Amino acid sequence: MLVVGGGIGGLGAAYALARRGLAVRLLERAADFGEVGAGIQLAPNCTRILDDYGLLDEAKALGVVPDAMIMRDAVDGAELTRLDLRDLERRYGFPYLVIHRSDLHAMLLRACERAGVDLRTSQQVVGYANTGGGARVTLADGRVEEARVVIAADGLHSVARKLLSDDEPVSSAYVAYRGTVPTSHGRAADVDLSEVVVYVGPGCHFVHYGLRGGELLNQVAVFESPKARAGEEDWGTPDELDAAFARTCDFVREGLPHMWRDKWWRMYDRDPIMTWVDGNIALLGDAAHPPLQYIAQGAIMAIEDGWVLGEHVARHLAADGTVDWPAVLAAYQAVRPEHCRRVLTTSRAWGELWHLDGTPRRQRNVLLRDRDTRDYAFVDWLYGPTALDPSDEPPMFTTIPLASADADAGALTSPAG
Repeated sequence: MLVVGGGIGGLGAAYALARRGLAVRLLERAADFGEVGAGIQLAPNCTRILDDYGLLDEAKALGVVPDAMIMRDAVDGAELTRLDLRDLERRYGFPYLVIHRSDLHAMLLRACERAGVDLRTSQQVVGYANTGGGARVTLADGRVEEARVVIAADGLHSVARKLLSDDEPVSSAYVAYRGTVPTSHGRAADVDLSEVVVYVGPGCHFVHYGLRGGELLNQVAVFESPKARAGEEDWGTPDELDAAFARTCDFVREGLPHMWRDKWWRMYDRDPIMTWVDGNIALLGDAAHPPLQYIAQGAIMAIEDGWVLGEHVARHLAADGTVDWPAVLAAYQAVRPEHCRRVLTTSRAWGELWHLDGTPRRQRNVLLRDRDTRDYAFVDWLYGPTALDPSDEPPMFTTIPLASADADAGALTSPAG
């Protein structure tokens, strides 16, 4: 079978299928395998899968297992709420882990190599089509590859998605700056690396946590771009970064000079689609469900997609090694789109909650301060075992009106209480 795309989702899917004994070829458009960016957060619904793959100990050695996740107000720096991540691990059975994106990618690449995946670079796929007995892809140089099934993990700008939808990426008008600094000296030496901290502010937020066993401090600054809202082409520039955080506390503003100021990431998602399978071609990862990053589930959803496919292959694998692919793809289609729709829509709502100003911001802060540290009502649907059947999908949380903090105020709702 073919997997198109050598990012975290594609490698995860290739490994999930190869470990079931399937012959897997993976096509990556770039000349080399690699991943850009900095830190990534892996919640228990992902570390549970890494444990099943036998990769969790390696991931923990590469990353950091923090003790707490803390939300602070970016204007005054005051703590709003926290998750005790050690208690969270006891609840869900697996840890919350932070890791460098390139380390996670390299770990999955090594796993694929050990599993015998045929990894090929410089393979740009420009077309997909079903055939009588499977599917084929057409490459930029005119060559054609055929397989019984094609998994399209070809990212935000997926070519395969056009088989199912004529939609386009949606700009949030927000942009992210990232940066990592050594913890051996300077500002980073004084930061508590046992904590993942997010400072939420009007139209902006700032995140920091440790990486690579505490050798690096990862920092992310995200803000809404006035230039984007005005329809300008050149948006998200460093002058906008500084202006967006002008009202924030000293700790946040002092982190801005440590960002990579020569590159930034404009933040896009897509509206959810509920059909991911076209014949023998299936979408996976950002090709199917690119989210905004506010609940840190983008890469996790992609890893879950591959694991679900692998589990259903195991359920529909005959003694002679043949796979009932219609049954596998039907099961995948039945369970994954609804879960990921929930993640996409909640991510959007969570981003709105983080970036409130004025009275809504004060109401949010009251509600967050009132939350019990060990209240998991708003993450149980997310951090529990990945569903293999729609009946396994847990119920969603109940939203809490911001107005409940002030009976005379408006009725915006919070996805996380």
